[in-house]
Amino acid sequence: MREQSPSPWSLLLGFAFGGFFDGILLHQILQWHHLLSLVPGMDDLRLQILWDGYFHALMYVFAAVALIGLWRSKARGRPWGFLLIGFGLWRVVDGLLSHWLLGIHRIRVDSEIPLLWDLLWFVGFGVLPLMLGVFFQHRSRRKPATVAGAPLLLLFLATAGLAAWTFKPPSDQPFTTIVFSPALGPERVLDTLRRFDARLVWHDPAMGVVVTDLAPERRWALYANGALLVSGSGIPAGCLDWSRI
Repeated sequence: MREQSPSPWSLLLGFAFGGFFDGILLHQILQWHHLLSLVPGMDDLRLQILWDGYFHALMYVFAAVALIGLWRSKARGRPWGFLLIGFGLWRVVDGLLSHWLLGIHRIRVDSEIPLLWDLLWFVGFGVLPLMLGVFFQHRSRRKPATVAGAPLLLLFLATAGLAAWTFKPPSDQPFTTIVFSPALGPERVLDTLRRFDARLVWHDPAMGVVVTDLAPERRWALYANGALLVSGSGIPAGCLDWSRI
């Protein structure tokens, strides 16, 4: 099989890492915005979490496709330049499309000067990585090609590590957030919480999303009692585990 350049697959992998960086840092840890923060009719926390989950799932698909493509192509060469280009390309695409053309969110939706934050992230995490990637790729053409297997393994482990890290809620989060099926209704939700000895801390008007003080070992059993998502249970990973009241 003819050995190929890693460029298309490395670009895609870098693009996926840009999405992971955005989702984990801005959606989950800092909670400056969610994917559809500024979309009318999307004020429901359950919908925001759901669409953030779809976004993260798409990034995992991109990363998996890129890793499979790199493995099957037996690519040689240094992929770091293309990875940086892909990483920066994510921020450029997200800034142009999501922030300014569609307006579905901004970097900081609660800021009085959202354009300033948009521009800082656009340049710092978009334009600069793109320029560094082009620079590194230009330099690599002057050096002998090397097998990219070991770096790819490290990238795979880093991706898996990010996924595993999101399974565990922050250590200072004493409460459990639960998203119930809309079919249950408030009365059945309250009955379920009573049966599980869960103290209600907060809830939305429809009782679809509730925050409770619940024994950790009882979280899994909620999935058999109408819960769709339960923070700290291992599934799903992501924004729900890190959501604040």
